Amino acid sequence: MFIQTEATPNPATLKFLPGREVLPSGTLEMGDIASASKSPLAGALFAIPGVSGVFFGSDFISVSKSDGDWQHLKPSILGAIMEHYVSGVPLLVEDLSGEATGAGEGDEFFAPQDAETVATIKELLETRIRPAVASDGGDITFRGFRDGTVYLSMKGACSGCPSSTATLKNGIQNLLKHFLPDVQSVEQI
Repeated sequence: MFIQTEATPNPATLKFLPGREVLPSGTLEMGDIASASKSPLAGALFAIPGVSGVFFGSDFISVSKSDGDWQHLKPSILGAIMEHYVSGVPLLVEDLSGEATGAGEGDEFFAPQDAETVATIKELLETRIRPAVASDGGDITFRGFRDGTVYLSMKGACSGCPSSTATLKNGIQNLLKHFLPDVQSVEQI
Protein backbone atom coordinates (compact mmCIF):
# COMPACT_ATOMS: atom_id res chain seq x y z
CA MET A 1 0.00 0.00 0.00
CA PHE A 2 1.35 3.40 -1.00
CA ILE A 3 0.23 6.43 1.03
CA GLN A 4 0.97 9.86 -0.39
CA THR A 5 1.70 12.78 1.91
CA GLU A 6 1.03 16.40 1.08
CA ALA A 7 1.90 19.56 2.93
CA THR A 8 -0.95 21.93 3.75
CA PRO A 9 -0.90 25.70 4.22
CA ASN A 10 -1.02 24.96 7.95
CA PRO A 11 2.52 23.92 9.03
CA ALA A 12 1.05 21.97 11.97
CA THR A 13 -1.02 19.72 9.66
CA LEU A 14 -0.12 17.13 7.03
CA LYS A 15 -2.52 15.51 4.57
CA PHE A 16 -2.29 11.74 4.01
CA LEU A 17 -3.82 10.14 0.90
CA PRO A 18 -4.19 6.36 1.25
CA GLY A 19 -5.32 5.93 -2.37
CA ARG A 20 -8.78 4.69 -1.37
CA GLU A 21 -11.98 5.97 0.13
CA VAL A 22 -11.65 7.21 3.69
CA LEU A 23 -15.12 8.51 4.58
CA PRO A 24 -18.01 7.67 2.22
CA SER A 25 -19.78 11.00 2.75
CA GLY A 26 -19.19 14.22 4.61
CA THR A 27 -16.26 14.92 6.89
CA LEU A 28 -15.39 14.13 10.48
CA GLU A 29 -13.07 16.07 12.77
CA MET A 30 -11.74 14.83 16.09
CA GLY A 31 -9.82 17.22 18.28
CA ASP A 32 -8.98 14.95 21.20
CA ILE A 33 -8.59 11.34 22.28
CA ALA A 34 -12.14 11.23 23.75
CA SER A 35 -13.74 12.05 20.39
CA ALA A 36 -11.46 9.48 18.74
CA SER A 37 -13.37 6.64 20.41
CA LYS A 38 -15.64 6.73 17.33
CA SER A 39 -12.82 5.49 15.12
CA PRO A 40 -10.14 2.84 15.65
CA LEU A 41 -7.89 4.66 13.17
CA ALA A 42 -8.27 7.99 14.98
CA GLY A 43 -7.55 6.21 18.28
CA ALA A 44 -4.34 4.76 16.83
CA LEU A 45 -3.29 8.18 15.52
CA PHE A 46 -3.96 9.91 18.85
CA ALA A 47 -1.85 7.23 20.56
CA ILE A 48 1.16 8.71 18.75
CA PRO A 49 2.79 11.34 21.00
CA GLY A 50 2.45 14.80 19.47
CA VAL A 51 -0.76 14.17 17.45
CA SER A 52 -3.38 16.77 18.41
CA GLY A 53 -6.07 16.44 15.76
CA VAL A 54 -7.45 14.07 13.13
CA PHE A 55 -9.73 14.99 10.23
CA PHE A 56 -11.29 12.53 7.78
CA GLY A 57 -12.35 13.65 4.29
CA SER A 58 -13.65 11.58 1.40
CA ASP A 59 -10.21 10.39 0.27
CA PHE A 60 -7.75 11.87 2.75
CA ILE A 61 -6.76 12.05 6.39
CA SER A 62 -5.38 15.28 7.83
CA VAL A 63 -3.29 14.94 10.98
CA SER A 64 -2.34 17.92 13.15
CA LYS A 65 0.51 18.01 15.63
CA SER A 66 0.92 19.92 18.84
CA ASP A 67 4.65 19.38 19.07
CA GLY A 68 7.40 17.31 17.57
CA ASP A 69 8.99 17.26 14.16
CA TRP A 70 7.16 15.83 11.13
CA GLN A 71 10.33 13.92 10.31
CA HIS A 72 9.81 11.90 13.50
CA LEU A 73 6.00 11.77 13.53
CA LYS A 74 5.38 10.88 9.88
CA PRO A 75 6.67 7.26 9.98
CA SER A 76 4.44 6.43 12.97
CA ILE A 77 1.42 8.05 11.33
CA LEU A 78 2.02 6.23 8.05
CA GLY A 79 2.38 2.97 9.97
CA ALA A 80 -0.90 3.50 11.84
CA ILE A 81 -2.79 4.32 8.62
CA MET A 82 -1.32 1.34 6.78
CA GLU A 83 -2.03 -1.02 9.67
CA HIS A 84 -5.64 0.18 9.80
CA TYR A 85 -6.30 -0.46 6.11
CA VAL A 86 -4.54 -3.84 6.13
CA SER A 87 -6.57 -4.97 9.17
CA GLY A 88 -9.91 -4.42 7.42
CA VAL A 89 -11.41 -2.82 10.55
CA PRO A 90 -14.10 -0.24 9.69
CA LEU A 91 -13.23 3.44 9.97
CA LEU A 92 -16.10 4.11 12.38
CA VAL A 93 -17.24 1.72 15.10
CA GLU A 94 -20.92 2.69 14.75
CA ASP A 95 -23.14 4.50 12.30
CA LEU A 96 -22.22 8.15 12.81
CA SER A 97 -23.52 9.39 9.49
CA GLY A 98 -25.12 12.44 11.11
CA GLU A 99 -21.86 13.51 12.70
CA ALA A 100 -19.79 12.63 9.67
CA THR A 101 -21.72 15.06 7.52
CA GLY A 102 -21.24 17.91 9.96
CA ALA A 103 -24.59 17.69 11.74
CA GLY A 104 -24.56 18.19 15.46
CA GLU A 105 -22.46 21.35 15.29
CA GLY A 106 -25.41 23.59 16.02
CA ASP A 107 -28.27 24.74 13.89
CA GLU A 108 -27.88 27.05 10.94
CA PHE A 109 -29.24 30.51 11.48
CA PHE A 110 -30.65 32.98 8.99
CA ALA A 111 -33.83 35.00 8.51
CA PRO A 112 -36.52 33.46 6.29
CA GLN A 113 -36.33 36.42 3.89
CA ASP A 114 -32.62 35.57 3.32
CA ALA A 115 -33.33 32.00 2.16
CA GLU A 116 -32.52 32.76 -1.49
CA THR A 117 -29.23 34.45 -0.58
CA VAL A 118 -28.33 31.53 1.73
CA ALA A 119 -29.08 29.02 -1.05
CA THR A 120 -26.65 30.88 -3.34
CA ILE A 121 -24.02 31.04 -0.59
CA LYS A 122 -24.31 27.27 -0.05
CA GLU A 123 -24.09 26.61 -3.79
CA LEU A 124 -20.93 28.72 -4.09
CA LEU A 125 -19.45 26.94 -1.06
CA GLU A 126 -20.16 23.51 -2.55
CA THR A 127 -19.03 24.21 -6.10
CA ARG A 128 -16.15 26.67 -5.73
CA ILE A 129 -14.85 26.86 -2.18
CA ARG A 130 -15.09 23.43 -0.52
CA PRO A 131 -13.19 21.61 -3.31
CA ALA A 132 -10.28 24.07 -2.97
CA VAL A 133 -10.30 23.82 0.83
CA ALA A 134 -10.43 19.99 0.65
CA SER A 135 -7.35 20.00 -1.56
CA ASP A 136 -5.56 21.67 1.36
CA GLY A 137 -6.73 19.00 3.81
CA GLY A 138 -9.70 20.75 5.37
CA ASP A 139 -13.35 21.61 5.04
CA ILE A 140 -15.56 24.64 5.42
CA THR A 141 -19.28 24.63 6.16
CA PHE A 142 -22.05 27.23 6.27
CA ARG A 143 -23.29 28.06 9.76
CA GLY A 144 -25.33 31.23 9.35
CA PHE A 145 -26.11 34.58 7.74
CA ARG A 146 -27.17 37.69 9.64
CA ASP A 147 -27.01 41.41 8.85
CA GLY A 148 -24.81 40.90 5.78
CA THR A 149 -22.31 38.66 7.58
CA VAL A 150 -21.74 35.04 6.54
CA TYR A 151 -20.65 32.72 9.37
CA LEU A 152 -18.57 29.68 8.41
CA SER A 153 -16.94 26.82 10.28
CA MET A 154 -13.44 25.76 9.25
CA LYS A 155 -12.22 22.23 10.01
CA GLY A 156 -9.22 20.02 9.46
CA ALA A 157 -6.06 21.71 8.25
CA CYS A 158 -7.98 24.98 7.91
CA SER A 159 -8.78 25.15 11.59
CA GLY A 160 -5.98 27.08 13.25
CA CYS A 161 -4.12 27.63 9.99
CA PRO A 162 -2.07 30.84 9.96
CA SER A 163 -3.49 31.70 6.52
CA SER A 164 -7.14 30.96 7.42
CA THR A 165 -7.92 34.63 8.03
CA ALA A 166 -6.50 35.53 4.62
CA THR A 167 -8.49 32.67 3.05
CA LEU A 168 -11.68 33.98 4.66
CA LYS A 169 -11.17 37.67 4.00
CA ASN A 170 -9.28 37.76 0.70
CA GLY A 171 -10.67 34.64 -0.92
CA ILE A 172 -14.09 33.61 0.30
CA GLN A 173 -15.35 37.06 1.28
CA ASN A 174 -14.34 38.58 -2.06
CA LEU A 175 -15.93 35.71 -4.01
CA LEU A 176 -19.22 35.90 -2.10
CA LYS A 177 -19.34 39.72 -2.34
CA HIS A 178 -18.77 39.47 -6.09
CA PHE A 179 -21.79 37.21 -6.58
CA LEU A 180 -23.98 38.50 -3.74
CA PRO A 181 -24.14 42.24 -3.00
CA ASP A 182 -26.00 41.42 0.26
CA VAL A 183 -22.80 39.90 1.67
CA GLN A 184 -20.69 42.45 3.54
CA SER A 185 -18.28 40.23 5.48
CA VAL A 186 -17.35 36.65 6.34
CA GLU A 187 -16.53 35.45 9.86
CA GLN A 188 -15.32 32.17 11.27
CA ILE A 189 -17.28 30.43 14.05
